Amino acid sequence: MRNEGATIGLVPTMGALHEGHLTLVREAKKACDHVVASIFVNPTQFGPNEDLDAYPRQLAEDSAMLEAEGVSLLWAPTVDAMYPQGFATSISVEGVSAHFCGASRPGHFDGVATVVCKLFNQVMPDKAFFGEKDYQQLAVIRTMARDLDLVRPHVDAIVGVPTVREADGLAMSSRNRYLSAENRERAATLPQAMQEAVARFEDGQNVTRTLAALEDELLGAGFERVDYADLADAMSLEPIETLGEKPARLLVAARIGGTRLIDNLAVAPTA
Repeated sequence: MRNEGATIGLVPTMGALHEGHLTLVREAKKACDHVVASIFVNPTQFGPNEDLDAYPRQLAEDSAMLEAEGVSLLWAPTVDAMYPQGFATSISVEGVSAHFCGASRPGHFDGVATVVCKLFNQVMPDKAFFGEKDYQQLAVIRTMARDLDLVRPHVDAIVGVPTVREADGLAMSSRNRYLSAENRERAATLPQAMQEAVARFEDGQNVTRTLAALEDELLGAGFERVDYADLADAMSLEPIETLGEKPARLLVAARIGGTRLIDNLAVAPTA
């Protein structure tokens, strides 16, 4: 039972923790009296040919890292506890989930929204902290919280934390450990090419041609496939072909060495 007046911050994760996750914990500690971190590799957000079985699981190591950061509680439910026999409910968030990862990973965001709603109801946090690296996921969760009138946390208490990056700019991700040394070096092309594209957008250059050049640069650097490279309205996540007076976001997903990497960058609106 929580102490009267004490606040709880939730950091939901799938484990295989890295500095990006620990940054979320530190932000939660600044804002809340107690921090709960969850670790749950959620099967409903993986597609049939994705890496559910291969996804790294290291509960003992993760637990030690969280304890060192001063986390009050680690919540690590089993699959049977989260999805008991007869479980029959799914949350689908339309609009912000329609494009990008929502299109290339059908059903993914239904799984995300459902499990996060369950975690919110189980922990009842005052605030919840998510990395902006998964920008579309953050939009889905905020929309779900708003539409379902969630109180703990309220939509305004879902905190997006800026992406934590390696020294060469690559966004930190548990899946980075899948990369060979050669592909890890090549992967740094992703944030570099995206930064160049953002500069071109903000310089007024053609969006379609800039996106095509970005894709060509990634393929030339050794990426096998670009799932998407798009400019979108930062709020609605609807793709746009012209940079206007509203903030925009460049979102990219690309595969190298069989590993799917995602990233996004803010794009300033025109004056």
